[in-house]
Amino acid sequence: MRGGRGGGSGLRSFFSFRIFVSAMFSLLFLATLSVLFTTNPSTLQDDALPMAHNAYAGRTFLALKSDPLRTRVDLIHQQAKDHITLVNAYAAYARKLKLDISKQLKMFDELARDISDVSVKPNYQSLLFKPDGPIDEDVLRQFEKEVKDRVKIARVMILEAKENYDIQLKIQKLKDTIFAVNESLLKAKKNGALASLISAKSVPKSLHCLGMRLMGEKISHPDKYRDDEPKPEFEDPSLYHYAIFSDNVIAVSVVVRSVVKNAVEPWKHVFHVVTNRMNVAAMKVWFKMRPVEGGAFLEVKAVEEFTFLNSSYVPVLRQLESAKMHKLYLGNQAENTTTDAHSMKFRNPTHLSMLDHLRFYLPEMYPKLNKILLLDDDVVVQKDLTGLWKIDLDGKVNGAVETCFGSFHRYSRYLNFSHPLIKEGFNPKACAWAFGMNIFNLDAWRYEKSTDRYHYWQNMNEDQSLWKKGTLAPGLITFYSTTKSLDKSWHVLGLGYNPSISVEEINNAAVIHYNGDMKPWLDIALNQYKSLWTKYVDNDMEFVQMCNFGL
Repeated sequence: MRGGRGGGSGLRSFFSFRIFVSAMFSLLFLATLSVLFTTNPSTLQDDALPMAHNAYAGRTFLALKSDPLRTRVDLIHQQAKDHITLVNAYAAYARKLKLDISKQLKMFDELARDISDVSVKPNYQSLLFKPDGPIDEDVLRQFEKEVKDRVKIARVMILEAKENYDIQLKIQKLKDTIFAVNESLLKAKKNGALASLISAKSVPKSLHCLGMRLMGEKISHPDKYRDDEPKPEFEDPSLYHYAIFSDNVIAVSVVVRSVVKNAVEPWKHVFHVVTNRMNVAAMKVWFKMRPVEGGAFLEVKAVEEFTFLNSSYVPVLRQLESAKMHKLYLGNQAENTTTDAHSMKFRNPTHLSMLDHLRFYLPEMYPKLNKILLLDDDVVVQKDLTGLWKIDLDGKVNGAVETCFGSFHRYSRYLNFSHPLIKEGFNPKACAWAFGMNIFNLDAWRYEKSTDRYHYWQNMNEDQSLWKKGTLAPGLITFYSTTKSLDKSWHVLGLGYNPSISVEEINNAAVIHYNGDMKPWLDIALNQYKSLWTKYVDNDMEFVQMCNFGL
């Protein structure tokens, strides 16, 4: 949408430029004609030079037969007259365009008068311009010198001013300027995208502080933060189960608080939080210090606790261990620093993070559950979500909101349809959908053997010839033809990059998603959406205040 508006402005600028150039050509042409073909007697008298064409031609013809010096006078005179015409044309053109060049206009007028004054000097009139009188060669040389001096000055001044009046030169300069600006713009875009990527992927100081404070709390009071025994509710299929996979403590807390605060029966909701080994202790301390409200249940586990997730079974782990992938993602750092932001995004090793790919192992992680709702850590829940469990998925595995409109967000955007396997197996016009809020029928998943399908395609893409990055592309492949489209009000996306989402659309959404680089916990967040996230931050938590989140 922004592109559309930018394009319209570009077209208006383009046509304005065309109209401007046409007007300049027309005005210059008319100004020149008006000067060249003016026959106003008063103008002839003011110029004080013989300008009658027939008289000039006849005199030139006679001079050729009689006096060679007369021809020389006429040629010099004609040269002076031509430059007067040229100077007046530029002056007329400057007047018509109403440019802010009054000084230059005055200069041209004075120059024209100066050249005219040479010819009307009494000694030149009496010694050079009497048709039948003799011509003094010394006077002629003096006249020629004065005229040439003024002509030289006129040429220099016109050359200096030509840049303002020469249309072709101006067009070329504009083209050069546009090219230079485009180059600068491309460079600025690359630098901006790179800076945005670095900002988005780096750990903010406040978040790092929070993790350290939580770890310090655990070290100071180890007995206080011992793990509890698993509760039977964690495996009760009659309850509403959520899966959240993240290493961001405060983001997970916001997701959980927003679900609970908007739930009609919060005590029936169970949260399964999985993080990495580095953050699992901090995550557990947070939810020990700030228990989930409303009687909801929550468990925190590390990826490593799911022992079946090893390199012999999981293609992503095996690929991370391979020399080829290690070189692609982690090797040759000098080369990585020269790549643009787009390439760096492809090479970001988080795209092969096990946390991101846990979503493809939900039936094995939670074998006793029938349905589970997957939530990303950059969402905020605004309504009770239990209605999602009541939706009939018609035997499909995945319930998700589609993101396509027109030709946008089709499968062709995410998959390489020049590859024969992709071309034969999928429709490039198929509508894509979004991760972030997905209701999964785990029974249908097991029946369809979706994890096996994911493994097959992930193995085929070890060289990244089928798709480039992330988990959406393998998700589109894995759940191709087994995804049911949900109403768009369940999941509104774009709050992490699109500043133009309507207030009505946001207010009607059950889940809003800050997908994009401008996450709500970062300084680069879009201000108009930030309050929708910050209102669920637990500001009473002492470590949030101590770490200066700037909320």
